[in-house]
This record gives sequence, structure tokens and C-alpha cells, in this order.
Amino acid sequence: MTGIKHNATKTIHYLLLFLLLGCFSSCSLSYHFKKALTSFEIGEYYKSIGALRKVNMKTSDRQKKALIQFKIAEAYYKIGHYRSAESYFKSALIHNPGDNIIWLHYAEVLRANEKYDEAIKNYKDYLAVVPGDSMALNGIESAKKTAEWINSPTRYKIENLKEINSNYNDFSASYAGVHDNEIYFTSSRKGATGKIKSAITGEYNTDLFVSTYNLQKKRWNKPQLIDDQKIIDTFYEEGAGSLNKAGDEMYFTRCIYKKSDQESSEVYSTKQLLGIWGEPKKIKVSGDSLMLAHPSISADGNTFYFVSDRVGGYGGKDIWYATKQKGDSWGKAINAGPEINTTGDEMFPYIHENGTLYFSSNAHIGMGGLDLFSAKKGAQNKWIVENLKYPLNSTGDDFAISFYPGEERGLFSSNREGSSKDDIYTFVLTPKVYEIEGDIFSKEGGSRINDASVKLIGTDGTMLKVKAENGKFKFKLKPEVEYIIAAYCKGFLNTKQTVSTIGLAEGKQFQIRLDLNPADLPISIDNIQYAFGKTDLLPESKSSLDSLTSLLTLNPTIVIELMSHSDCRGDDAINSEISQKRAQSVVAYLIAKGIQPGRLVAKGYGESSPKKVTKQMAKLNPWLKSGITLNCKFIESLSDEKQREICHQINRRTEFRVLSSDYHEKFEK
Repeated sequence: MTGIKHNATKTIHYLLLFLLLGCFSSCSLSYHFKKALTSFEIGEYYKSIGALRKVNMKTSDRQKKALIQFKIAEAYYKIGHYRSAESYFKSALIHNPGDNIIWLHYAEVLRANEKYDEAIKNYKDYLAVVPGDSMALNGIESAKKTAEWINSPTRYKIENLKEINSNYNDFSASYAGVHDNEIYFTSSRKGATGKIKSAITGEYNTDLFVSTYNLQKKRWNKPQLIDDQKIIDTFYEEGAGSLNKAGDEMYFTRCIYKKSDQESSEVYSTKQLLGIWGEPKKIKVSGDSLMLAHPSISADGNTFYFVSDRVGGYGGKDIWYATKQKGDSWGKAINAGPEINTTGDEMFPYIHENGTLYFSSNAHIGMGGLDLFSAKKGAQNKWIVENLKYPLNSTGDDFAISFYPGEERGLFSSNREGSSKDDIYTFVLTPKVYEIEGDIFSKEGGSRINDASVKLIGTDGTMLKVKAENGKFKFKLKPEVEYIIAAYCKGFLNTKQTVSTIGLAEGKQFQIRLDLNPADLPISIDNIQYAFGKTDLLPESKSSLDSLTSLLTLNPTIVIELMSHSDCRGDDAINSEISQKRAQSVVAYLIAKGIQPGRLVAKGYGESSPKKVTKQMAKLNPWLKSGITLNCKFIESLSDEKQREICHQINRRTEFRVLSSDYHEKFEK
């Protein structure tokens, strides 16, 4: 069941078998090797490993050894023991690097063991011989996606259900219909009725268990077999149960072992009456197959999803479904299609009440081993498949997801790092969280402003005010709202920023920085441009002046002086006249934008007020020292023409300074 992870194509399967038989025919295949090979071919992977390892120790021929090691590696690979599989694949490649399929499966286990660069190299080596192979292409993409998904986890919160899990395999858990105080699951733990270890996984035969939640102790009770009459839990393997919406009917898998033959997987249904499960009935679906497993019943009870390797699939294990006919009979098995099924294995389907199909696959683009996927019907009734990403998925095997009705929470299984073996995990989709964290600094010097106030104003009517402690503030935001964040402090000009949660698919934490200009220092207005020798504003100046308009609107009580400066080249009188007219053109623009004339004073300074170098300017131009005045004497002392021109550009500036901050008081009087 969970041990069956992946199958090679039938062509490769028969080719390897032929090569094995051919290589050993000359030396008479030993009884032990034939027996080990038979175990492997009928799916007894765990059992075959011990026998093959014994044969491997007694074999010295390089090519024969490579073939045996490949089989051992494949057996470990199929039961999910990826670290053991890696070492045997590596050894097989050393002895026989010409076998193409080894490169592919070696890359797969390297990816599962989080060795992404090595995995990509081996995928590429395989693609050089088998170009266009979908598993190899998906494997490369998966190796690249894994780091991205881990760095950007989804909102699902997961937790190991340690109260129920054991040191054995525990998996395929689901709530009992609408009752979240009762969990049914599959386990090979002590207490199971099957006393023989599975030849596939090396674990004891699994049974179906149930655990109820103890409200008084606030913990899950010790799991018990779902029946003590051995009606459902028998000597054989039972598991992967699926309950109907009411929780009184269950579909489950039973694997019947037949000596020297493949294991036969069948699906049964049973109904509960007065707390007792009745005699199981075998589900019959037309078509030849030795495997019918991992059932999932739809909410209305009319569609039955399952896993099978029957003829007509796409390779490996496929997901199929059938619809209910008259009585308890089921119609023809229908393959779920190529959007879901691949040349690999697709298993553990779960049909959600909203119609979404969840399943596990080792061939779609994923993080390693089996990954969890969702599939929704899109255009032309085709499935759109999506990986559930991290943390629901990991580099281990993640499978058998189920949901509590009507909610985004449930159970899934995984053997990821931190698990005992296959363990049951809970998951819940946490709400979208929108937060904003900000810092408030002085624009001059960059120091934090500790006594600033911050307002949060939202389009939903939100109006909050806080004091920024140590220059920091934080707000929780709501979805689908646009916000203004305004900061103000005595001695500084007010400023603001906007953020929006409208249309965001996921939660987000906004980080903003608000720089407040000191009200007692001149403030440069960057990118104010004029035609050479003229006073008309060029179009590229408009955006900077629009920002100044916003600043004046945000600070409605201030009166400012617009100061225009020139460099020290040219006639003093002409420079003074031009700078005055340029300052007046800025004032005219602001008045046209709705700023009251009484708040604006124009002053042209010509070349009379060269700029003093600030710390910020010195940081941008390391050859300047803070505090130096950029007069003509200093500029002419510079030997670098480019540096001289930069100084002239700094002096040709437009600035403003606050003359008063009581404009409204004067206006109202």
C-alpha cells in the first residue's frame, strides 16, 4: 500500500528481467536468486532486499553485481527508503554506468534526499540519452521549485498528531463524518490482528483503528481496533478507509496475500448500526485488475474514486472512478485522465464535498517522494492540477489527505523528517494576516524620531492613532481596504504613504519607512528643470512639484519660501534676476494647483547662497566633506572637471523653507 512508490515502464521491466536471466544463465541461477527475483517481481520489495543482498555479497562479476544492486536500489526506492536506495543506485552506476534508467531513479532519490544540484546533473545525463522524458523534465523543475516553496510557505499550519501516532506506520486518517471527536486510521502497530510482517514493507499487516477525543483529559484516547470480532480487521491487511458524509458507512482496502503470487487488493464497504460495523461487502468494478485500492466516496455517495493498475491507464498506479448504478452496483471504471495520471504513481484520492479532487503523486512537479495535489475542473471540463506546496508537502512522502466537512482543516500522512515512520498530521488553513510595520526617521541625518504620532486611515472607515515607540509602529490591517499612513511630530513636516490589501490572494506584512523633514531647515526639491537661460518650467519638473503640492496639502498651516539658486558662473545680476523669475514660476504652478497664494513667497538668490555639504551629500560623493561650502573658490580648487560640474549642479537648486506654521490662525482672524 504505502510502500508501493513507483514502477518503471513494462518495457524496461522486461528488459532488465531478460538481462538478469541472461547474465546468470551460464552459471545456473541459484535457488536463492530466483526466489529473490520472484519476490521482487510480485511486489514483495522488503522481502526481496534481504535475499538480493545475500546474492550480491557472493557475486564478484562487475556487470552482474550492477544488476543485482540496481534491483536492491529499486526495492528500497519503491518502499520509500530513499537514503538506502541512493547508495545502491550509486554503486550500480559505478559498476554499470550505461544503464539509462539508473540515472533517472538515482536522480529521483537524490532529489528526495535534498541533494538538488546532484539530482539535476543526473536528470540531465538521463535526458541526453532519453530527450523529452517527462519525469526527468518534471524532476529538474521540482528541484528548482522546492527551495522557492520552502522560502514562501502557504498559510497551512501543520502538527504531528503524536497522541495517536506510534513507532509503526500510521496513515490514511479521516474524521468520522461530521464528528471531529473521532478519527479512523490505518496502522501496523502492535495490537493489529495481522501477526505476519508484510513482504512489501517489512511492517506487520495493517488494520483499521479508531480513536476518540477525551474532553475531560483534553487528549485523544488510546486507539482501538474498529471491531473486535475480526469482521473487518482480519489476518490480512486492511486500511485506507473512506467514510461517507454521515460517518455510518465506510469503504476500505483489503490486501489478500497469496503465496507465490501477487498481492490482491480489493475494496469493501461496511455499514454501522448502533455503533457496530456490519459484514463487509466486496465492491465490484468491471475490468481486469489485481488491484483496487485507496477508495474515496463522494459526499452524495454516487461517485467512487479508487486506485488501480488496470489496462487503459497511463503507467504505474492511476486514479479511476465509477458511478453508482441500480442498488449497490457500480458502473464501468473511468480513468481520471492525463491531467491527473502520469507514467508514475497517482494514489490516495480524496474527493472533497466541493468537487475538488485531492491525491498524491510521485511524477507531477513536487518536492520529492509523494506530494499532495489538488485538482479542480476548468475549461472544457479538464482538471487543473496544483501542488499544495510547503508545508503540506515535504521532501518525504506526503499522502492521504482528508478534510473535516465544511472547513479548511483536516488530516494527512507523511514520513517527513521528524516522523517516526508514516505519521498522521493535522493541518489548518490560518486566516490571511495583513500587518504593517513602520519606522520613522528624520530626513536630515537619518536618526529615529521617538515622539512621532501615526494615524491609520482606511477606506472602510478605520481611524486609528498611535505613538511611535523608539521610532517604530505597527498596525493590523483588513482585507480589501486601502489605507493612508500619516506621521507627524512637532518641529517636523507631516508625511504620509499609502498601502492597499485590495486584491491580495495571500496575507502580507508591509514594511514602510516614513522620513520627516525638519521644519527649520531648507528642503531641496529635486528635479526642477528649466530651459537653458530661461525661466519656464520643463515638463519633467511637474512630478516633483506635484509632490510638493501634496506636502503642502498635508501640512495646511505652513507658509513657505520658494528659493531658487544658480551656480557661480555668469553675471551676478543676471543670475539673480533669472533665479527670481524661476522661483516665481514655481509659485505660479503651485497656485494653479490650488495652494493659497498667501502661503507662498518667491525669492531668487542667484549665486549668493552656495550649498553647504550635508552628510547625505558626502555619502553620495566621498570626495566631498560634510560642512564644506561649495563656493567658487572651493570649486575652482578641484582638479577634476567632472567633480567641478557636480558642484555646480548641486548649487543650481530649488529649495523651500518653512516661514511659519500658523497660516490658518491668521486666515481665520
